[in-house]
Amino acid sequence: MSQQMVFETGQFVVYPSHGLGRVTGVEIREIGGISLRLYVVDFAKDKMTLRVPVEKADRSGMRPISTPDEMGKAVSTLKGKARIKRTMWSRRAQEYEAKLNSGDPISIAEVLRDLHRPAGQPEQSYSERQLYEAALDRLAREFAAVEAIDQDQAARRLEEVLEAA
Repeated sequence: MSQQMVFETGQFVVYPSHGLGRVTGVEIREIGGISLRLYVVDFAKDKMTLRVPVEKADRSGMRPISTPDEMGKAVSTLKGKARIKRTMWSRRAQEYEAKLNSGDPISIAEVLRDLHRPAGQPEQSYSERQLYEAALDRLAREFAAVEAIDQDQAARRLEEVLEAA
């Protein structure tokens, strides 16, 4: 049996479909006659609070933020060559969305790398731009927490890596 992950109050965590949040506490709520222990996770940027059952936090994909080494691998992914499949945009968009909602920084970096357009290339479509911005936002939030810098600075650094690739 695997050891259940324990998150502390004040700790940054990543919830796959929402990105970076901070555990603000653990509360006990009675739901349907059952007493449940819940992590309270605050996503300040989205002005949202999520309550995740302690017993289901692992299965939900909630995880601690990446280590500097893990984040380094994600940043290295940005330096790679874009892999654009020759499939219909709707299929690629679904794949990008799935990677974005996986919560995995390397998968999110792949979306960012594949949708990045250097100066002088044709403009992105609206939906490409939306996915690119969402990927940049998610990765920059976690990168900022790992590097202890603000999110705008993190986003600039990530875009500099993309431009230099």
